[in-house]
Amino acid sequence: MHTNTGLHTFVRILVAVLLTAGGLTLATANGAVADAPVDLSRQGQITDRVGALADREPEVAQALTRLADEHGLQLFVVYVDDFSGRSPQQWANATAVRNGLGADDALLAVATSDRQYSYYVEAGSPLTRRDLVEVDATAVAPALRQNDWAGAAIGAARGYDAVLSGQPVPAVDVTPSEAEPGPGEQVGVGTGSWLFLLLVLLPVVLVASALIRRRSRRAAGSRGGEKTWGGPSPDSLADLDAQARQALVRTDDAVRTSQEELGFAAAQFGGEATQPFTEAVEAAKRELTAAFRLRQQLDDAYPEDESTHLQMVQEILTRCAEANRLLDEKAEDFDQLRGFERNAPRALAAAQAAFDTASGRLVSAKATLAAMRERYASSATEPVVTDVEQADSRLQFAQSSLRQARQAVEGNDNGAAAIQVRAAEAAVAQANRLTDAVDRRARELADAAGALPGALTETNADLAEARGLLQGAKELPTAALQGRIARAETVAAEVRRAMERGQYDPIDALRRVEEADAGLDEALMGAQESEQGTRRARALLERTLLSAQSSVGEALDYIITHRGAVGSEARTRLAEAQRRLERAEAFSGRGAGADAHSALAEAQQADALAQDALLLAQEDVEGFGVAVEPGVYAVGSAGSGLAGAMLGGILLGGFGGGYSAGPVVSFGGGGTRARMGGGRF
Repeated sequence: MHTNTGLHTFVRILVAVLLTAGGLTLATANGAVADAPVDLSRQGQITDRVGALADREPEVAQALTRLADEHGLQLFVVYVDDFSGRSPQQWANATAVRNGLGADDALLAVATSDRQYSYYVEAGSPLTRRDLVEVDATAVAPALRQNDWAGAAIGAARGYDAVLSGQPVPAVDVTPSEAEPGPGEQVGVGTGSWLFLLLVLLPVVLVASALIRRRSRRAAGSRGGEKTWGGPSPDSLADLDAQARQALVRTDDAVRTSQEELGFAAAQFGGEATQPFTEAVEAAKRELTAAFRLRQQLDDAYPEDESTHLQMVQEILTRCAEANRLLDEKAEDFDQLRGFERNAPRALAAAQAAFDTASGRLVSAKATLAAMRERYASSATEPVVTDVEQADSRLQFAQSSLRQARQAVEGNDNGAAAIQVRAAEAAVAQANRLTDAVDRRARELADAAGALPGALTETNADLAEARGLLQGAKELPTAALQGRIARAETVAAEVRRAMERGQYDPIDALRRVEEADAGLDEALMGAQESEQGTRRARALLERTLLSAQSSVGEALDYIITHRGAVGSEARTRLAEAQRRLERAEAFSGRGAGADAHSALAEAQQADALAQDALLLAQEDVEGFGVAVEPGVYAVGSAGSGLAGAMLGGILLGGFGGGYSAGPVVSFGGGGTRARMGGGRF
């Protein structure tokens, strides 16, 4: 056994040494297989791993030096082959942190093969988000789309110089170049080195690997009860779990964005033309719903063993990948249907009309909110108290986007116009959802106020019945029933006093009465005939469904319109609340599958889960400007139209000590939804 182990160890060490030697030689030939966050060059502000700048490097250096001399801002530019599987924002954030960039520094990172880019500044930078987006749209993205690698850096430097001087951003003079730049900062490898690798190292590695496999197979047969390799380590499981959470957030965003864009397309072209995309979105939603269900099971109070946990996490990742694939494969066809660039003037006119309508609705929503605040307690309007302000923020962004789209159309740049029209459409849609939420809250409060007297009457009847049972059924246990009676009496008295004072919260009052009545019913259930218990459950169900529908709608509106800052936990609770509400509604009918008791239980669970989802989402948004969870970042404050667009997930953004504004999102999965400006070119 010792001999085998020694040989096994020796061969493994030999293979490791040979692979390391070969890997170093290969790395000098073509660079790393993937470019992890890098150490920036110590010779200046340019790090070119792919030879993108070639003979234009002095021109770029001159522009960077001028920016530093004029404003004390050091712009570092880095060109790599790819971002090693990370998002552009994550890669830029990690590189900035790795190199200790501060408030007087900025970073522009470009992955030439991935055709992705990102920029990074500290939160205390003199460059604002508006500055970054303006420079990107005017001077960086146009150059990158035509492979003008040097022009992008020069455009960024001159653009930052302009905005810091209070001047308009100058357009970049694009010099198209090759899509695949030449070799960068690598050392060449001669023919002899390649022959050495192929003729000497490779055969040795193969033979050594075969020895290892042979020894491993023999050892496996005699291991008996020994533990074997391959189980998930805590670190690897934790990493996969974090990836699964991140995948849920990104996939949820992709599905919601695709569904929103599908609505715009259906309004323009009709249901028949959009049917293939509707089917793709519905299929993606089914995959996502199953993934969220798995996440909910992982988050419940019953922990899984490591092996089961690993399998569930892997299934979440698989289902999210499938949902994204379903959307990605339809993205190109969807673009052809909408024909943004082809129909930019017409799309702009439609978006302007939608903006005008939304602006009128905002005025009405302000009046509705004011009336609710005057009539009800502050807790009644709390869920929508900032919705008017947020809607106004989205419309500010839409107005700015429409102005830029109009300028682009006048300049015959339909590509730029398409991006701005898409951004305006999304912002107007969110403004409408926010004003809808105000109107719906007013209706729900009125409905709850109307239902409350009947609920109190029902509770009084139940109390009378419970007191009679307490006196006449000596064989029944009385302690629990006495407690439920006392609780119901207290709640009913408190709600009546609140109603008499005038300003109260009807939804909260109705929920409290329902809960007290449900507890009373549970205590009575064992002493009553089944038919009478079903009647009681059905009477309570109608009011409970009203509360559950209100809670789910409230959480849904909040998460959709704040999704740029909301992490996976709140989204998971919302998905489960929606599933429970659907089941409650299915059980609540009077057909063969009707079950009032099951419907009531599902509605109560939906109500509780939705309230939990809203609280979790609000906590995420309160942390707006810090990491929500690995790979999910919030950005800045909600005081401007641009920040509101990031908060609403209309623009992709990141925050990790600094921030970066990304592209306008569109129909598609993770591989295509960022194709309209920003992170891809």
